Amino acid sequence: MAAPPVDEKVREALSRPQSVIDITTTGRKSGEPRRLEIVLHNIDGHLYISGQPSRRRRSWLANLDGNPNLTVHLKRGVKADLPATAREITEPVERRQVLEGIARHWNRGDVDVMMQYSPLIEVTIDGARPS
Repeated sequence: MAAPPVDEKVREALSRPQSVIDITTTGRKSGEPRRLEIVLHNIDGHLYISGQPSRRRRSWLANLDGNPNLTVHLKRGVKADLPATAREITEPVERRQVLEGIARHWNRGDVDVMMQYSPLIEVTIDGARPS
């Protein structure tokens, strides 16, 4: 089934440099929906989710390894539930480029630590592309 078209308010919300959102993933072992609050970054028209550096692998990332489909829930100002697909970014050059942008959003100077310990996915909203 095709995703519904994204309206202008949603497109504008997705175009912000960063937004606090919720995502719902499917539990890798349980198969149950798992919802959490996280920051969505728009860098050069692409959407990314990362996190603070940690040696522990995030459960949401493990869930997306098992099933890359997720729902992005816009919740501040514009409310929308958007089906999406995740792609983990592991290639070093692409990873550094994206994490440098996220580090600027967060006013961080430790990109090397982020390279080693921060999760990073690209999010594609089904049927839409932010500007």
